[in-house]
Amino acid sequence: MVVVQALVHRPAPSPGLGNDLTEREREVLALLAAGLTNVEVAWRLTVGVSTVKYHLRGIFKLGAANRAEAVALALENKLISSQAKAPSRGEGS
Repeated sequence: MVVVQALVHRPAPSPGLGNDLTEREREVLALLAAGLTNVEVAWRLTVGVSTVKYHLRGIFKLGAANRAEAVALALENKLISSQAKAPSRGEGS
């Protein structure tokens, strides 16, 4: 019963930078951190490049002026892991 009460009375996480990012925006951010281009992100997520650009607009609401700044903010605020790895260029061929 104590565990249930602890869960019920746990304070809600404070709103912070990036809490309003969608799961897909976080995926795109992680792929950007891995060094992928818009075309590579689109291929990896099986979406169009225009869809990737749409998600980038959502990502820029972090206050970033460009992709590099968005990735830096995301890493700094632990919105994505710093362990992201780009696939090798030959992967999937």
